[in-house]
Formats: sequence, C-alpha cells, structure tokens
Amino acid sequence: MFPDPPVSLWPDPESLGAVTDLYQLTMMAGYAQAGKDRDRATFELFVRRLPDHRAFLVFAGLEQAIGDLLRLAFSDAQVDAIRRLPALSHIDSSFFESLRTLRFEGDVWAAPEGSVVFAGEPLIRVEAPLPQAQWVETFLLASIGYPTLVASKAARLVEAAEGRPVFDFGARRGHGPHAGFLAARAAYLAGCAGTSHVEAAHRLGIPCVGTMAHSWVQSFPTEAEAFAFFNAIFPNASTLLVDTYDTVEGVRLAAALEPAIQAIRLDSGDLSALAFKARAILDAANRSAVKIIGSGDLDEAAIARLVRHGAPFDSFGVGTELITSRDAPSLSIVYKLVELNGTGRIKRSPGKKTYPMAKQVYRFRDATGRFSCDRVTKADEPSDGEPLLVPIVRSGALVDSLPRLDAIRDYCRRQLASLPDILRGHNAKPLYPLAYSFALEAEAERLVSGG
Repeated sequence: MFPDPPVSLWPDPESLGAVTDLYQLTMMAGYAQAGKDRDRATFELFVRRLPDHRAFLVFAGLEQAIGDLLRLAFSDAQVDAIRRLPALSHIDSSFFESLRTLRFEGDVWAAPEGSVVFAGEPLIRVEAPLPQAQWVETFLLASIGYPTLVASKAARLVEAAEGRPVFDFGARRGHGPHAGFLAARAAYLAGCAGTSHVEAAHRLGIPCVGTMAHSWVQSFPTEAEAFAFFNAIFPNASTLLVDTYDTVEGVRLAAALEPAIQAIRLDSGDLSALAFKARAILDAANRSAVKIIGSGDLDEAAIARLVRHGAPFDSFGVGTELITSRDAPSLSIVYKLVELNGTGRIKRSPGKKTYPMAKQVYRFRDATGRFSCDRVTKADEPSDGEPLLVPIVRSGALVDSLPRLDAIRDYCRRQLASLPDILRGHNAKPLYPLAYSFALEAEAERLVSGG
C-alpha cells in the first residue's frame, strides 16, 4: 500500500524546480563541472537563535515542504530560460539537459511537525548527492520558516486566551494571497479553532468562520435595518459587527432582535470596557446565550490583559498580528553543510559557528513529564532521551504517510502541554537548556585546530 500523498498548497505544484536562488543553480553546475556531482552530502536545517520575545518555536510546514520536495522538477520552458542566464553561459549543455529529468533522490530526517523546538538543534537533515542537497536549500528554508513563525505566534495567542477559541482572520493582511493558505494551516496546527479563509478551510478540512462587514451596515438606511436583514438571511451565522457607528447602541439593537442572534463582535475602542457593557445589555435583554467575539489588532499581550481583567469575551479573532507575526516577523533559519563523503564540515565564522557531522537530538523530561533539556549528538551516537529526528524520505520516496492535520494538531497540543512553566506566558525568556555531546565538541575542536 502506497503512502497517502501530502497536501499541496501551490496552484501548480508540478514545476517548482526553479523556485530557488540563482546561486543554487550555479553551485549545481559548478559541482558537475568539478566532478563533485556524485559526492554524498549532509545538510542540516536549524534556527541559529530565537526571535525576540520567543522562548520556543512550533515546527510547522513539513507536510508541504516534503510533498513539494518530492515533486520538484523543471519544465522545459524553465530549462530553456536557465540556459540563457549569463552566469551559466559557459556551462556544458549536458548540465541543462540533466535538469529535465532531475528529481530529488536523497534521504530526509525531520522533527515531527508540531514539535516544540529550540535554537541550535537540527530540525531537518538532508542526505543526498551534493547537487541535489544544494538544490533544495532555498525551497526548504522558505517552506519551513514562515509556517513556523505563524505556528509559534498562534501558540502564544492560544495560550493567552486560556481556553477561549482563537480564530485566524488574517487572509487579507498577509504578504500576498498565498500567505493566507500557509497561515491558516499553521495557526490551526498550533491550536487556533478555525479560519476565515474559505479555500484554505476547504482544502485542509478545518472550520471556516466569519462575521459581517461594516459595509453591510453602511449599505442600509439604518443600522437596525441592516441587522434585521442580516439576521433573517443568515439565521445560522448571525454574528453582528456592532461598532460601525455607536457600539453601545449597536449592542442594544442587536439584543432586541428576534429570533436571538448568535454573537456580536467588538472590533474597536476600549474592548474591555465595551465587553462589560455589552454583556450587561445582552443579559438584561435575556440574551445571556449570545456570545461576544473580540477582534481589532489583537496580539497575545492584549488578549492576556483582557483575560486578566475578566472581560467577558467568549472568543477572539486575530488577523494582522497572526499572519505577519508582526513582533517577530523573521526567523534566523539556515541550512548548512555538515558532512561530505563521511567527513565533517564546519563553519567557523564569528556568531555563525556550526557543528560538523550528521546529528540527532535527544529530549529529556523531568519527573512530571515536562521538557527539561535537549542534547545534540552525532546521528549514530547512543543516548538516553527521546530522539527527535525521524526518517521521512528514503531514496526520494516517503517512508510512510505523513500524519493528517488533526493528528499534528493533537500532537502539538501535547507538546505545548509539556513545556516547563519557565517557558510559558508571552513574557517568558528563552532559558531552555541545550547541550552538545562530548563527541561533537571534540570533532568540532579537531576541525577548528586543523586536525
């Protein structure tokens, strides 16, 4: 029985070979010219340091990264365009012809998607012929970095909400339409309850949610008429946006509707004060079952304040802060050569030092089951603890079906529940212990000293 194919979020997943940086192609051509195209290389993808205001990351994007990696190919038109690049004008024509049939044929080890991860430890290990391992660098970095940022942000938002559902409202605020697909998946993986993105919800099989637009209210002579028509047309989705004009008056109008609406949404102003007023108005009108949704440039700090003050919100919608991860919009994620033909390779640059050799990560727990520390070792070095990297691809084919999104979401929930208290809360510091084995330290020292 063949493994189930991973879900792709690309409109055309069959011609992704050229979705890379030019220097990957020049390196591939150079390896062929230098006779190094059969060398066996090991590269590792990791995060050098955590972004500010992050004590951990949630590893995301693996399903699409792997699914698209195994489909990487060049169309004939792309090969012809690459042949015309000035940087490659002196390369033998056999290289360009080889691109027409090039596929990834290597091995991939990775942390399970949804894992809590930390800086300095490999998240993906690629073992392949040197040109192939080089080829996939840009694609893997781009495929993993952004979803990991969004999933990490979503985990913080969900934690701040303390059990109240958080919804992804970010599709319109993303950096291009494709970002909405990636963000919807990453957010749901990390605990968000649904997305406003219709096509992402359809493809991924996750809840699709939405309320109403201010323009609906503005298009009617009065707010009361707008609410009445909306409630009549959408009895199964009657969430009213009450802040187009006067929020308190909007809540009163919403509370008077028959039949009772499902929810109101507060999107501006002093959300805490307005939520208390809205709850009082709704309860006085015998509308205690009507929910209150909060939105409007919310982040984890704002949600935490609302929860701490006891503001009677039942759920939250987050857009810009989630899809852009605005307070930490980039990730120092890198992909480095660590081994060539069985010999360690190292980078010595100040602040960018790497450790040689293929590696494994072992995670340790305390007596309560919480994460206590991670240890990075050589891949074949025995150790106690839970090994983090597992085989995903062997010789260019899936080892097994990748887990479905709901299974990843459940795994991520368990991972987040295993965080020690010192890493919890939006103000937590990155204090998780990470160590490298004596064997790795010795090998690094040997290469640095020229041994």
